[in-house]
Amino acid sequence: MKEKLDKAISNLPVRGFLKIDDLIVPQGQELVDAILKLKKEKNAVILAHYYQPAEIQDIADFLGDSLQLARQAKETDADMIVFCGVHFMAEAAKILNPSKKVVLPDLQAGCSLADGCSGEGLRKMREQHPNALIATYINCNAETKAESDIIVTSSNAETIINSLPEERPIIFAPDKNLGRYLSKKTGRDMILWDGSCIVHEAFSMERIAKQLAEHPDAKLIAHPESETPVLDLAHFIGSTSALLNYVEKDDCQKFIVATEEGILHEMKKRAPHKTLIPALVFDESCNCSECFFMKRNTMEKLYLCMKYELPEITMDEELRQKALIPIEKMLELSKAVK
Repeated sequence: MKEKLDKAISNLPVRGFLKIDDLIVPQGQELVDAILKLKKEKNAVILAHYYQPAEIQDIADFLGDSLQLARQAKETDADMIVFCGVHFMAEAAKILNPSKKVVLPDLQAGCSLADGCSGEGLRKMREQHPNALIATYINCNAETKAESDIIVTSSNAETIINSLPEERPIIFAPDKNLGRYLSKKTGRDMILWDGSCIVHEAFSMERIAKQLAEHPDAKLIAHPESETPVLDLAHFIGSTSALLNYVEKDDCQKFIVATEEGILHEMKKRAPHKTLIPALVFDESCNCSECFFMKRNTMEKLYLCMKYELPEITMDEELRQKALIPIEKMLELSKAVK
């Protein structure tokens, strides 16, 4: 039964459905009400990333970036954590909460960064640079975290890199764009894993430059996973939460936003009077910057995963304990980071 449901949920269309075999799913407000009822019955908490579909953001108990969600996962007293994000995020929640059930609406919600970096690969890099410390972006799987000395998020990476001993070289994985940005910010010369985010590397410097010319009163804000030519054009560079705060508090009334388009939903809530323009990508047939993996989660899948408590994130205990060490180091070192 478990295998059948896991496969059925993952194979659902990304944009809604009515029925799988004999599983009938409510629609509209009935679906929202059913999810809220399940949450109460099961003492569950719904955590959602800013890149999730708008309707999932609206129903979540807590909405945040990777650092905020890791903190919330560690602090929750719920019996079940329903993680609306991608696989590595749900894994991190399980690493921090071994006794709690952690479920993910779609097991196929992956990440190009996590898929492109392995624990074995990091072990080989450590053999080549035995004195190096490995600082790994949270966008990686449990095996990769277990081979790391410390984990970072885009919110706390600069703080953590600056805290590492200057006499030790640093291996930074898996995002080379974030690594280059951090090298520039901190002055640390790092050994970079050759990985990137398929969403952020798709932004077009040429098309964005044209947008800026068309909107001279706009500011370009960008996530540091973007490539260097895009970051060089940006008026502000920051993590997901930093971008939100900047739009809300800055005096500028128009922004071109170079990160996953899901963030615009929360930005519009916080700054409804401001104009928000998604940055353009290389593909001129598509102006959107959606993460296909993030958008695999839907309200229908959320309902099913809560009803059947599947797909569930499970993990070998020895691996979990190894991966926990660098995550806890991160949380301790980033206490002052908002």
